[in-house]
Amino acid sequence: MSGAVSAQDARLTRLDTGDQTRGWEAVGRLDIDGRGFCTGALIAPDLVLTAAHCLFDRATGQRIDHSKIEFRAGWRNGRAEAYRWVRRAVIDPDYTFDEIVVSTRVRNDLALLELQQPIRTTSVVPFATDSRPRTGDRVGVVSYAYDRADAPSLQEMCGVMGQQEGVLIMSCSVDFGSSGAPIFSFGPDGVRIVSVVSAKAEVRGTKVALGMQLQEPLVRLKAQLAAGDGVFLHASPDQNRVTPGGVQRDTGAKFVRP
Repeated sequence: MSGAVSAQDARLTRLDTGDQTRGWEAVGRLDIDGRGFCTGALIAPDLVLTAAHCLFDRATGQRIDHSKIEFRAGWRNGRAEAYRWVRRAVIDPDYTFDEIVVSTRVRNDLALLELQQPIRTTSVVPFATDSRPRTGDRVGVVSYAYDRADAPSLQEMCGVMGQQEGVLIMSCSVDFGSSGAPIFSFGPDGVRIVSVVSAKAEVRGTKVALGMQLQEPLVRLKAQLAAGDGVFLHASPDQNRVTPGGVQRDTGAKFVRP
């Protein structure tokens, strides 16, 4: 299933210069209360799309106070196009941080962050979103990661290898810090976000990225914000911990949160 797609995958390109990052400035680094970072992307002047698990403390399983999360749009070599703190945050209502089943955990692993103030600058243009890609479609990803935290990297060509139980399996290269990174389609209407990186995994020895089908959960998240949800509440301290990395029967993937 993976050979035809992954054989043509492009290498990661580090976006170090202004010319290289032009058009990608709405992808940014989410600095999470000094505990680490994820990747996020603007889909409106005041809305950032990322992975739900980025809002949880791995050690305790509790929600992180999202007011301590800062979005750094276009972060590159110590500077950003804009800096904004998060005012409200909602996660998919069906998401459970410690869900054992990989497919359930990944397909609901989506969060929407409302910024304290909109980013209104000509250099940072929010991305449109689109319906789910099909198996065999070409996609790309822009992400930060632990070994490339100071500038984003672009993989302009990877592919959708398949779909299983609401999970997209893609041949894109991701690593720790890539969580929440936007997966893009490249079509006649321009670049659009079609998924978000939830996890890296291995399927039959091939390294893959896992993401969710975007449109339906995104509609639910926007409805939550419109209803006034997203004020920080502590998660229950009684959640059972599950250590990522076990082989799950439903996808055959060795699951690791990036």
